Formats: sequence, C-alpha cells, structure tokens
Amino acid sequence: MSRILIIILLSALWADILYARSPEDNPADNPLEKIPFDPGAFIFDHIGDAYEWHLFDINGRHYSVSLPVILYSREKGLNIFMSHKFQHGKATYRDFRIITDGPEKGKIRVVLEDGTVDPDAARPVDISITKNVAGMFFAAFVMMFIFLVIGKRYQRNPNLPPRGIQSLFEPLILFVVDDIVKPAIGEKKYIAFLPYLLTLFFFIWINNMMGLIPIFPMGANVTGNISVTAGLALTSFLVINLSGNRQYWQHILNTPHVPILLKLPIPIMPVIEIVGIITKPFVLMVRLFANITAGHIITMGFFTLIFIFGQVSPAFGYGGAVLATGFGIFITFLELLVALIQAYVFTLLTSLFIGMAVDDGH
Repeated sequence: MSRILIIILLSALWADILYARSPEDNPADNPLEKIPFDPGAFIFDHIGDAYEWHLFDINGRHYSVSLPVILYSREKGLNIFMSHKFQHGKATYRDFRIITDGPEKGKIRVVLEDGTVDPDAARPVDISITKNVAGMFFAAFVMMFIFLVIGKRYQRNPNLPPRGIQSLFEPLILFVVDDIVKPAIGEKKYIAFLPYLLTLFFFIWINNMMGLIPIFPMGANVTGNISVTAGLALTSFLVINLSGNRQYWQHILNTPHVPILLKLPIPIMPVIEIVGIITKPFVLMVRLFANITAGHIITMGFFTLIFIFGQVSPAFGYGGAVLATGFGIFITFLELLVALIQAYVFTLLTSLFIGMAVDDGH
C-alpha cells in the first residue's frame, strides 16, 4: 500500500496536471515589480478553497497541481476539464471564468466575450474536485490504509501486543469507545453507533492534523470549511433523529409533566424542543469551523508581520521574523491540542445527543 501511495503522489506531481506559469504570463505576478502586501488576501488565500493546489514558487514561476473542474450549465451542458485552463483565474475557458472580485469571488460563472458575467445565465452546478475535496479524499485514503492494516494484524495475531501503528491508534480507539461512546449511549446500545462515531472522530482529527502540515497532499483547510462542518453536522442530525425512539419524540412533541397551557392552544414547548433539535447540529457545525479557522488565521497573522515589518525596513523585517516565528511555533503547538480537542468535543456531543434519543426513559 505504501508503494502504491508513493506512485500516486509521484504521478500527480510529474504528470500532465503539474504545470508552471512564468511571471511573463501576467505582469502582476512578476517578482521584480513591487506590489503592496495585502495581509487579508494573504491569509484568506491560504485558508480558503481553490480549484488548484498551489505547491511553491521558484524564481517567479508558480507550480500547482491542477484539479478536475466539473460543471453543468443549462446553456453549456456538462463540462469537464482541468483547472489549469483558467490560468490561475486569468483566462476564460469554454465561456466559464473564475470571478476574482466582488461578492461571488472564487465562484465560476458563465461570461460574455468581453469577460463580464452573463446576466441571463444561471450559476452553473459546480461539483468540481477542489482543494478541500481532494484533501478529504486523501484523508479517507489514509484512514482506510491505517485501519485496514490494523485490522489485518489483529486478524492474523489477535493475542499479540500492539506494535507499530497499532501502538498509536489502539489507545485512541479505546479512549473513544470507553470514555466517550459507551458512557454517553449505554453499554446495551453503543455498538450500533460505534462505527459512525469512530469514523467521525478520526475523520475530524486526521483532517485537523493534516491541515497543519503545509506539504502536498496535506495542508488543505478541510475542517475550516463551513460546508464540510455543515455536512458533518447534518449527518449527525440524521443519525440522532432517525434513531430516536418513542420516548424521545414524546418528550419533543408532547412533553410530559408540563402544564397544558404550554402546549395548547399555542404549542410553545414543542416549538422550543424542535428549535433545540435544529440548534444542536448548528452549534456542532459552527464550533468546529470557528475554532479551526481561528487557529489558522492567528498563525498566518503572525507570519504576515514579517512582510509588514519588512516593508518598513529590512531590520524590522528580520526582527519581525524572529518574533513571528516564535509565536507561530507556539500557536502551532496549541493547534495540535485543539485538533484533538475538537474531534473529541464533536464526537462527545454527538454521542450524548444519540444517548438522549435512544434512552428508554424511567
């Protein structure tokens, strides 16, 4: 499996999808031309999603991994091509273009011959493999590789003590099972939800950790994307409420031991309970997104100090580099802790909500 992974990575780097663009292609990208440093653009370009995976710059040449763009438009039909056709958002291809400013910045729209957005064309349905989607695919591949290896070792030698990668993941698995899932759901019913909750914990934790490593194919800000956390929260919402038993829905729709005036003629209590059902996954979504995004913004904010001080004078730049590097290392170590805590909190709260939904009552 490791050899296959190495072959895939090398192929991605050296095949047709790896391309470079010289600074002459766009004068604004010429390193000899002094461009004012924009801290906001620097930070949000690094934490945002993109249709290509930027690798590095060498002598003004931008090296990126092009990703598949998949669009469906009523006017243009289905279109599949690689993102390097857009030339980092500077070119139009098949009448599609990446919007570079305004409220739709970063979105793909149908444009006219002069490059302006076609007002009569609706926004195309975009199911492209963006940087965050590719990052999730890689994280899923890593998870399958890890747990298939661990599972096969246990099948071959179930009585041997853990070694290698087992030594790292067995304590984490036991922690999730014994300290999160089992106490929250109960020993009689936790087994049915264990596969989902283990997947949830390790998916969030692995993506959090990979987001801190700025080396391809890692470095994507997956869990700092509101769409990803919304998908995780929606999945938990469905698992919780589809698993709810009779007592769970009775407490929501007809709460016992509550005065009838709070239920009829105006259903105050049912409305409050239904709002609570919606609020729980919403909180899960916002908490994970906000904590991961805030950590990245703070880290990148310290690094922008190098360039801000450097614009004043080289001496300030060198001094700022020492200060920014020190604080950046401190925040990075803090983010390592936050990466685990956020996976723990998301899984714990989901387990508690499931436990309340399947509880038989008293």
